[in-house]
This record gives sequence, C-alpha cells and structure tokens, in this order.
Amino acid sequence: MNTSSLVQKVWNFCHTLRDDGVGYGDYLEQLTYLLFLKMAHEYAQEPYNRNTHIPAGYNWAVLRSKTGEPLEAHYLATLHKLGNGPGMLGAIFFKAQNKIQDPAKLSRLVQMIDAESWVGMEADTKGDLYEGLLQKNAEDTKSGAGQYFTPRALIQAMVACIQPEPLKTIADPACGTGGFFLSANEWLSGTGKWLKDNADWLNRPPQKLDKKQKEFLRDHTFFGNEIVPSTRRMCLMNLFLHNIGELDGEPKVDRADALIADSGKRFDYVLANPPFGKKSSMTITNEEGEEDKDALTYERQDFWETTSNKQLNFLQHIVTILKQDGKAAVVLPDNVLFEGGAGEKIRKKLLENCDVHTLLRLPTGIFYAQGVKANVLFFDAKPKDGQSHTQGTWIYDLRTNKHFTLKTKTLKLEDLRDFIACYNPENRHERQETERFKYFSYDEMIARDKASLDIFWMKDDSLDNLDDLPPPDVLQQEIIDHLEAALAAFRDVAAGLQR
Repeated sequence: MNTSSLVQKVWNFCHTLRDDGVGYGDYLEQLTYLLFLKMAHEYAQEPYNRNTHIPAGYNWAVLRSKTGEPLEAHYLATLHKLGNGPGMLGAIFFKAQNKIQDPAKLSRLVQMIDAESWVGMEADTKGDLYEGLLQKNAEDTKSGAGQYFTPRALIQAMVACIQPEPLKTIADPACGTGGFFLSANEWLSGTGKWLKDNADWLNRPPQKLDKKQKEFLRDHTFFGNEIVPSTRRMCLMNLFLHNIGELDGEPKVDRADALIADSGKRFDYVLANPPFGKKSSMTITNEEGEEDKDALTYERQDFWETTSNKQLNFLQHIVTILKQDGKAAVVLPDNVLFEGGAGEKIRKKLLENCDVHTLLRLPTGIFYAQGVKANVLFFDAKPKDGQSHTQGTWIYDLRTNKHFTLKTKTLKLEDLRDFIACYNPENRHERQETERFKYFSYDEMIARDKASLDIFWMKDDSLDNLDDLPPPDVLQQEIIDHLEAALAAFRDVAAGLQR
C-alpha cells in the first residue's frame, strides 16, 4: 500500500470512531498502543531478533488472534500489564485505558495495523501520519490539546536561527508532543521536507553525520519533561516513529514537573514553548469535596525571584539548565516583557547574566490557545562573573500590520524568511536595521519603566486607512484574540485581589 492510501485509511477509521464519540486524542492513544505493540512484534522477528521485553501472552501475536469480547478483555489486560513495565514500555502504557468500547471496531483497528509492515516503512511516512493526527487533535478545540501544539513554521524558524550542531544536547522542559525535538532532529540529520523545499535560502551548513553522530542523535541528544501522561505518551511515540530513542531503552522524556527542582543536568540548547496560563497552581479538595486552586510557588535557591508566575519560573529554570555557553530560544507571552515586581527583577537579572540578543514579536492568530500574544526570546548563557552580558537587543516586529488565522491564512515558514535573514545565523554580530528590525542598547532598555522589553515603533496602517483593514474573518479573529487577552489579564488581577 502506498503512503497516501495508508494515510487515507487511518483518517477514514478515525472519522468512523468519531461517530461513536471517540475524539482525535483518544484515537491517537489507541493507535499509539497498538502501533507500539505491532512494531515491537516486527522487531522481534528476523532479521532484527530483538528482545522487546514484552511478556509472553501479552504480545501482538496473541492480541491479533482474538476477536469480539475476548479481544476487548485481553486488550484491557494487556494495557494494565504493560503499564507496569520498565523503560519505554512502561512509559508508553502508563495508566493506559481502552477508549474503543465497540469490540468490532477495536478488531478492525487491530486488523488495519496488522496489515502493514511499519518497521520497514520510511520514517517520513510514519512521522507525517502521526504528526497529521497530532495537528488534527490540536485543532479540535474541545480536547484542549492545542496548548501543546506550537506552529511548526515557528519551530522550524527557531531551529534555523539556533542551528544546533551534532554531538550536543537539546532540552525542552515542557515538550508537549515533541515538536522542537523533531525539527531539530531534521535539521541535524538533513531530512525533512521543509529543509528541502527551502534549501535555497535556509543556508543549512552542509554536513553528513558519521556513525557516532547518528547514534548520539538517536539516543543522547534530546531530553524533555511533560507532566500530562497522555501528551508524554504521544511525544514518546512521535519521537520513536521518527527514529529517536530505542524500543527497549529508557525514555528521555520525564513524567515530572521540570520546575520542582534543579536536576543538575546541563544542556547545550534549550528550545521551548512553556504552557500558556500565567499562574502556576495546584488543585486542593477540602473535606466537603469542594475544589479550590492554590497558587503554587517554587522555592528554589537557583531562582532569582520566588513567584507564582509560571512563565517567569520557566524562564529562570531555562537559565539554570543551560551550559555556560548554552543557547536558548523560548516562546514567552507579552506579560513576561512588561510585568512589574518579580518580572522586572528577573528581566534585569536576565539582561545582566545572559546575552539577550534577539526578540521576535509574534503576530496574533497563530496559536490554538485563544488570546495569546507571544514572542520568541533568544539568549545565550554567559559566565557568572559580575559583568553585564547584554550589550543590546535586536527586536523584530512581526506583529504590526501582519494578519494570520489558523484556517484561512496560516503562518508559513516563508512568512519568517525575512526574520531569519535579519537574524543572520551565520554571523549575528553583522546585522542591519530594517523597518521591522531595530536595535536597542542595554542602557535604553534598563532606562525604560520597569525595564520593559514591550517595545513597538511601527505604525498600524489600518488605523489611518479603512481600505487597509484585513478580511472580515481575520479581523473577527483578531478582535476575539484581543478580548481573550484582556479577559485573561482581568482574571489575573481578580485572582490577585482574592488572595
């Protein structure tokens, strides 16, 4: 079966299950369990003959031999048994549940997966199929999965600016479904359609990985955290389908809150989009069974300031986990740029302790989470020698007079081409100012109220000329985004007044 036929087959079955109330997320989970079992079965055969550590009686051969209610019962027993296993096995099946209640449809799904040879399939085919399902899941607003999905064009642009090198480590302390890891893997290995389609201007340094570099890329490059079990499961499967990690190895994505403590590990690069939502909180249930959210602060010696602001905590954590010459590119909401109190102190410390060299102001309408106004902050770690390491910051405004939506005008890599050219990854110390790209010295930024980095200089053309207004659907979405952002700000104020 060719690639397009297989993809269509998987999609069609997804739609069949949706009629039974099985959403994309639930379908993805079941697909993950069954795909993993089938691929483990294939690896156990000739010519691989690998020990997959799947207990006898709970493997693919037993599962596919059953139908009807016996299949459903055995599938449940298999999920429970494997969820208590070690390594990648236990991570994939942790707290696994069967969401397909119709035994006939479960049997059809097993047969559909059994009909293909997945191990021999190209990583691009398997990866594209799974990535497509992840995107559909993100688009499904009811599932709330959009918060784990960063626009792929933005990730690719961040990777193209950072230009990760072989034999170096990459971390994402809130890795979602693994988007940053996959694009970095494609950059390092030279694979990926986006690299081939844009080879004329991306200027990826020519390199062919040797055996040692390939092994390091597969087993020792990527390290992440993801606290939501289902999202972590999808991340591990996504990486595995793209030839990252080993069937019988230990997962490099921890099921733990990265902010709780400094693990002591240090990394060459951090690429991240920490979860949206300003406050860290934990849900507490009292004796009457009523739930309340209690603000969560992290008492860490390595943090400059103690705060319940989740993004400020992630920013401090990322500074901690970078090696002395490490580089970071992090998506952060606007409040991190202008918030007073702890926010001001953290910004000043960041400008002093790191080289905060570039800020990309992102347009609205590119994230599935509503009302998000965000930026990408690029900075390099520097020695703790008492010197102020930021000489100045270059800011690129991709927000003013730029209009995007998630459906009719999506953000493409081409839309970030000018930014990447201005960033000048080959030599970022040789940059030129343009209409959208301006330089602000350290003294200028520190002199601003609260050391705010929330800087704009371009004029909104639509304010003067009604003919320049974006199309109605884009305008409508921008109004919604602005109102959502304002509502989120009011909620933060109200929450602060209640404490």
